[in-house]
Amino acid sequence: MSQSSYGPLFEALAHYNDKLLAMAKAQTERTAQALLQTNLDDLGQVLEQGSQQPWQLIQAQMNWWQDQLKLMQHTLLKSAGQPSEPVIVPERGDRRFKAEAWSEQPLFDYLKQSYLLTARHLLASVDALDGVPQKSRERLRFFTRQYVNAMAPSNFLATNPELLKLTLESDGQNLVRGLALLAEDLERSADQLNIRLTDESAFELGRDLATTPGRVVQRTELFELIQYSPSTATVARTPVLIVPPFINKYYIMDMRPQNSLVAWLVAQGQTVFMISWRNPGVEQAGIDLDDYVVDGVIAALDAVEAATGEREVHGIGYCIGGTALSLAMGWLAARRQKQRLRSATLFTTLLDFSQPGELGIFIHEPIIAALEAQNEAKGIMDGRQLAVSFSLLRENSLYWNYYIDSYLKGQSPVAFDLLHWNSDSTNVAGKTHNSLLRRLYLENQLVKGELKIRNTRIDLGKVKTPVLLVSAVDDHIALWQGTWQGMTLFGGERRFLLAESGHIAGIINPPGANKYGFWQNGAAAESPESWLAGATHQTGSWWPEMMGFIQSRDEGTEPVPARVPEQGLAPAPGHYVKARLNPVFARATEEEPA
Repeated sequence: MSQSSYGPLFEALAHYNDKLLAMAKAQTERTAQALLQTNLDDLGQVLEQGSQQPWQLIQAQMNWWQDQLKLMQHTLLKSAGQPSEPVIVPERGDRRFKAEAWSEQPLFDYLKQSYLLTARHLLASVDALDGVPQKSRERLRFFTRQYVNAMAPSNFLATNPELLKLTLESDGQNLVRGLALLAEDLERSADQLNIRLTDESAFELGRDLATTPGRVVQRTELFELIQYSPSTATVARTPVLIVPPFINKYYIMDMRPQNSLVAWLVAQGQTVFMISWRNPGVEQAGIDLDDYVVDGVIAALDAVEAATGEREVHGIGYCIGGTALSLAMGWLAARRQKQRLRSATLFTTLLDFSQPGELGIFIHEPIIAALEAQNEAKGIMDGRQLAVSFSLLRENSLYWNYYIDSYLKGQSPVAFDLLHWNSDSTNVAGKTHNSLLRRLYLENQLVKGELKIRNTRIDLGKVKTPVLLVSAVDDHIALWQGTWQGMTLFGGERRFLLAESGHIAGIINPPGANKYGFWQNGAAAESPESWLAGATHQTGSWWPEMMGFIQSRDEGTEPVPARVPEQGLAPAPGHYVKARLNPVFARATEEEPA
């Protein structure tokens, strides 16, 4: 690296370091204190148990030293050119140490293995002591993992041989380019550094993604309702209403034509309506969960009836959208109104929140109280902050690898449609976020029979609508065991399918892709484990199974001429879905609707 490069480089580093420090200071002090105090309390539990079980700590320390001595012996042999088997190797799928220098050069081989050994012993120590409360152990395990993965030698220029080689060969230009990328990402971040995952300027909604033809037939302060154009001469009499999550944008179900659930449903002869939720700003701070149920789902049902003349629909809900759809069914049942859903299909939907997955580390009274105060002060939970939180649930694959590629290698991310959607963040209204955290997650009011929507107590046992619940075996956001347990709250026919893969790939798995299969079990079961033990595995997509479930509820009804949406307010995908939180990539041509 030439001497003339040092001055500008270090000046830029100092400048952006100041920006990062300012961002850290801008984070809500009460939330940071709550997290710190929770960690200290949990650590206190471990230390208390450790004082009562000193032999466990001594044994763990001895094991660590023995492994380090073996590693030192391995390194000496390797340095002398002698063959030696590694003491520890990265887990399958760990791509941090794939460069050959990590194994071929003794110094970097030692750094890699020493780190892996230390990481293994630190994480094992969380589980070594008896008597630590399970919730405390889960939080400690999560935050220990975050610390361990943040300190990986692959994340630092001086200890990553691939980065050192690249920096020398490019005369430090990789770092210069990385600083430029960091500057843009800082401008588009909220309280935490939001690392871009893809070239977000490569895609345009309506041109590259969300391309299924349709019209916006209704617009309210809360949502736009899209009716999609038919592709068959006749359609089933009962229309389909899709309720996406209001913490993400709907077009995950309408990405490209080859993997669009919307396009596939239309091709099956269905009249499909989609709710496109508004991306709330501070003006919508007062919107609550109740509003999404009544002014959202129930209002959309009325709009579908107005457009088709049909009182009933087949409902499809994804994630928290499935929760909102279920609450709408419960609200109608509690008010003794005729049910508006002929069937309900719920994707990765939690109703019993006692098993929240890794999100459970934040479900703790002091943390939630601090987040509530933050939401009340700001009016919204910034979607960019939420995006970072979700990325850190899979920190090595969704955070640190992009940190290395962007800022240390200086590589602009490639265009990837799924990551474009993942980065297209949405805010959550402050009151809504508070309700989700406290009423659903912390207090689990729905299971306890205490949840009220607009002063109406919700009891899903009164809902007799047939329900198909689809979950994913590797879902870390909505554990399938928890979604199975929540399904049992319904009082009617219930069916469960378990897809392979995770929260997104397990659901967006069209026929013909043959990428992932699924499990099904028609027999009654007492627990999710016994259900899986008796289930049979099927290859291919589960989408045809869903279509069979829907069509079986329409037996005896005749098809009707295809319903072409009226001129409406705008062509699909509408205006609301185009509102972006990342100003660097916002298009000037995107305007708010009149």
